[in-house]
Amino acid sequence: MLAPSQKGKPSQSLLTISEMRDGIVILKDGTMRAIMMISSVNFALKSEEEQNAIVYAYQDFINSLDFSIQLTVSSRKMDITPYLEEVKRLRDLQKNELLHLQMTEYINFVGELVKGSNIMTKTFFVTIPFSVAQSKKEGFFSKIGKGAKGAAGKHVMNDIEFEHNKTQLMHRVEQVAIGLRGIGLRVVPLKTQELLELFYNYFNPLTSRNQRMRNAAQLTLQETDSPL
Repeated sequence: MLAPSQKGKPSQSLLTISEMRDGIVILKDGTMRAIMMISSVNFALKSEEEQNAIVYAYQDFINSLDFSIQLTVSSRKMDITPYLEEVKRLRDLQKNELLHLQMTEYINFVGELVKGSNIMTKTFFVTIPFSVAQSKKEGFFSKIGKGAKGAAGKHVMNDIEFEHNKTQLMHRVEQVAIGLRGIGLRVVPLKTQELLELFYNYFNPLTSRNQRMRNAAQLTLQETDSPL
């Protein structure tokens, strides 16, 4: 006999994310993640000397780390709908019939070009983790700032523990940022709203094209009626 299906179970329960706070992703096991968006370099257009310098700088950067990082490449089909909508708005305000016609032809041309070419955009991210090592002997923050276990074994992090762990994580973030800037890359730490949009778009690739996500102040991962 088959077990009864679990109807109405929110998809959030399948995620390992507990919450997003102050630009930090907190997982259900209490570990934390910071995510930075990084620029790219067209390696093929560099001279051999420049290529060698980049390789050696990257090697030195990796060897300087005593913790793991995760590099992620996000490839998505280019969506120029907002741009075309803006052009249409300007076209409708155009009183010159010739310019109105030219703008209409331009909108149709660009729309068909993107649709037929399947143009992709790539975005690069680096994820920096932090977790508190378990110790048999409890220290100061283990006794005073230790979070409790909530429902279903979920780690509940209080403010003292969060601020302490956040400080440690930010040290790592700064170290990674300095290393990547040394290679000639630009780095931008993602804030809470940007993290929410990143994961919303990742888990809802089709819905996110037509439905804008609400502001972080209006959205929590505990909401069971959201598409995520």
